[in-house]
Amino acid sequence: MLSTGGGVIIYYMNNLGKFNKPYNSQEVEEKIYKLWEESGFFNPDNLPKTNKGSFTIVLPPPNVTGSLHMGHALNVAIQDILIRYKRMQGYKTLWIPGTDHAGIATQNVVEKQLKKEGLSRHQLGREKFLEKVWEWKEKYGGIILGQFKKIGVSCDWSRAVFTMDENYSKAVQEAFKHYYDKGWIYQGERIVNWCSRCGTSLSDLELEYVEKKGKLYYIKYLISKQKTVNSKQEYITVATTRPETMLGDSAVAVNPKDERYKDLIGQIVLLPIQNREISIIADDLVEKEFGTGAVKVTPAHDFNDAQMGEKHNLPVYKIIDEKGKMTELAGSIYKGLKISECRGKVIEKLKEFNLLEKEEDYIHSVAKCYRCGGTVEPLPSLQWFVKMNELAKLAIEAVESGKIKFYPERWKKVYLDWLSKVKDWCISRQIWWGHKIPIEGVDDVMDTWFSSALWPFATLGWPDKNSKDLKEFYPTQVLSTARDIINLWVSRMVFSGLEFTGKIPFSDVIIHATILTKEGKRMSKSLGTGIDPMTLIEKYGADATRFGLIWQAMGGQDIHWAEEHVAAGKKFANKLWNISRFVLSRTGISNFQFIISNEILNLNLSNEDREILEKLEQTKKSVSKDIDEYNFGQALHTLYDFIWHDFADKYIEYSKNSSSTETLNTLYFILYTVLKLLHPFMPFITEEIWKNLPNNENKMLIIEKW
Repeated sequence: MLSTGGGVIIYYMNNLGKFNKPYNSQEVEEKIYKLWEESGFFNPDNLPKTNKGSFTIVLPPPNVTGSLHMGHALNVAIQDILIRYKRMQGYKTLWIPGTDHAGIATQNVVEKQLKKEGLSRHQLGREKFLEKVWEWKEKYGGIILGQFKKIGVSCDWSRAVFTMDENYSKAVQEAFKHYYDKGWIYQGERIVNWCSRCGTSLSDLELEYVEKKGKLYYIKYLISKQKTVNSKQEYITVATTRPETMLGDSAVAVNPKDERYKDLIGQIVLLPIQNREISIIADDLVEKEFGTGAVKVTPAHDFNDAQMGEKHNLPVYKIIDEKGKMTELAGSIYKGLKISECRGKVIEKLKEFNLLEKEEDYIHSVAKCYRCGGTVEPLPSLQWFVKMNELAKLAIEAVESGKIKFYPERWKKVYLDWLSKVKDWCISRQIWWGHKIPIEGVDDVMDTWFSSALWPFATLGWPDKNSKDLKEFYPTQVLSTARDIINLWVSRMVFSGLEFTGKIPFSDVIIHATILTKEGKRMSKSLGTGIDPMTLIEKYGADATRFGLIWQAMGGQDIHWAEEHVAAGKKFANKLWNISRFVLSRTGISNFQFIISNEILNLNLSNEDREILEKLEQTKKSVSKDIDEYNFGQALHTLYDFIWHDFADKYIEYSKNSSSTETLNTLYFILYTVLKLLHPFMPFITEEIWKNLPNNENKMLIIEKW
């Protein structure tokens, strides 16, 4: 119970003045965030003692090159709702922040800066270049974390981690040694995705595919030796989008079920231009419906072709080098040419010998480097790999058994499909920034995702098994992330956690919605379709921005962004402010004891009092259930409807004609409760109002009981 004696009346009169002014988010939010930080309650060690266990989230570490974008804003809003909700429920909550060194991405950014100065990394040398990267990290690495604070995230900043911190680097080395000692890391020459601009290998998941208008070329391969007496064909026509790579062909392939070519399987054809004899082979990988149903096989420069080449023991001719130029094996007249130049000359030569049957317009997907945008070429390269068979089994079993659940569940299929077909993981990169492969004489660094795969437990002190944080806060409970890194990151964290700790790294995976433009297009700064969340925060406030993001996050569907929902969030904040002014002005002039428990139901309530309290209880149950099930948008809609319509439009209007202590108590109790329910969603304004409740000067909503 809260007393409202004369001293409290004075307190009210001294504090109600601020409510007579419109709510000003700019004045409130910075002040409130400072209050939270000074309280120390972001750190679980400072929270009130409780019998409940720990609740841990690790922040997906943003790149040190980045700034806050809409996807980041939505994701951290979701995580902050969860951490505030669990903190108020009495859990010992830990939300670990940090940043990723982001190998290629960061190196590219620094190289671009150097280019403006007329320099390159090779001119500087490795040591000097890395000094420049560290300078960049120190200058820009904390920008996005500072922006996270603007949106109200309640991370434990004292535990912030960078993926190249000394302790984290020890974890990376320990992980590499573990795999190496088990014989799961090996070096071998295999076909990889190669970016000639960045000068490094890339994984399949680091590619972006763009639709490109091109040509489908129909090329005649003359039959050299007839091995089937019934066949009288002079040539077989092959369809390809890459005529230049035919210089490295090892075979022509058809589907064994294709009746058109049944008599040609095993016959010898003459490779155009090169005049090298190659066989016609049968393989199920060939699509009968593509082109003519006959395809060229270039094992050095196509992943499907490499698979066929290995199966049929075909020779490998590497005709494109790491700089994107033709090699000697392509022929003396093509050696040193760029790929596009070579294509033009090959087409000319085919026309000269009447071997180009026709060409058609064709739209196809072209692989681009996810960082520099350059075209990626498949080519053989000596790289370091992790064997994936056993690790994939671990990750598959964890999800199929139900130990790890996806929300929405449909993303489970994406995860399992990739793992069921996963290839050995190429972990080496030919760049300078990152964790060096810890083998003497090797200059390559490790794939960024190798280190980030350790994030849930390396941030807690692993490989030190005696780490207090590791014992207390691992496994974590929830991971919230985007769908495009389910395989890049989520799957790798799962098998890494199981392999190194024997425990799943988290039990629930939330795949949040992707934010699109109002027209349904991908948001992109470069395309001019991106929206800066910081601009929204400056214009409307952090609470309103969070409101707009969560309001649209319904059912796991992609969000077609509409700024008017942020404007609605600001309007709702003003509504709550006005509601609070009314309630405090009414309750502050009466001298009685407020009941702030369910004992209020024992009062001599009117039908209207009892009805609104019943709706409040229903709302509380519904909101709690929706948060527990990660239906954040629905929870916010429910709260909005109750506060605006049931409370403001109906009950407050009723209360204006009643001065009973029961009604006044009900007014206060509802405000007291909705501030708690709304706090995870709109933390700044709710905390500001809360600290102005009677006798609440030294209490904080952030740790109030849910």
